[in-house]
Amino acid sequence: MFTLSLIGIGSGNPKHLTLQAIDALNACDVILIPSKGAGKDDLAGLRHEICAQVLRSDGPYIHEFILPKRDAANPDYHAGVHDWHDAIAQVWLAEMQRTLPQGGRVGFLVWGDPSLYDSTLRIAERLQKVVTLTVDVVPGITSLQVLTAGHAIPLNSIGNPVTITTGRQLRDHGWPQGVDTIAVMLDGTCAFEVLRQHSDVHIWWTAYAGMPNERRIAGPLDQVCDRIIATRAEARAAHGWIMDIYLLRR
Repeated sequence: MFTLSLIGIGSGNPKHLTLQAIDALNACDVILIPSKGAGKDDLAGLRHEICAQVLRSDGPYIHEFILPKRDAANPDYHAGVHDWHDAIAQVWLAEMQRTLPQGGRVGFLVWGDPSLYDSTLRIAERLQKVVTLTVDVVPGITSLQVLTAGHAIPLNSIGNPVTITTGRQLRDHGWPQGVDTIAVMLDGTCAFEVLRQHSDVHIWWTAYAGMPNERRIAGPLDQVCDRIIATRAEARAAHGWIMDIYLLRR
């Protein structure tokens, strides 16, 4: 039997860990750290750094493994993601059984929080169908919280709702109805460009939220759009990868 601890670690700053997260990490028998390969090794490195700072000397064994890649060429996005999650679940199970053949508590350090645009809980559901598994979740600070804190802004305007969406949804469907504030995650194509002609839209943009190389730009979208695009391209070229998030408000 396995216990799977999905531990939210915030968005890259070791100081974002809660006391609950630190206790959960030290209670594990093994911590599995995924590596996405060349160009993204610093993500695995940050997880190792967090472990080095908070684990006791008699703490869990740390095991790194290669994470399967999603087939970006699949024209059916949802089917491609489904297949990708199936492949990840198979690798997870193999690594769990390899490192803990008699079962035990396995920890995963989840970027941000396991509940917000993260698939670890969906992958855990797949595992529960094939192995006896208990899932524990420890919440973490999200990049959305780091964005609003960094720009010193409230998430919502008074009495009004907020929609959290993706770049794909914004580009394909435009501004969601009934809201004046949208938070956009998982945008690899600068989807905010579709709104650049709207002079009433303000953007708050953050890349590498919570990390030492964090970058922030804010202002009227029609005035700062090109600057964000250029800064994003420069940062991605320098680091080989980028994670960013932004808030748009009318």
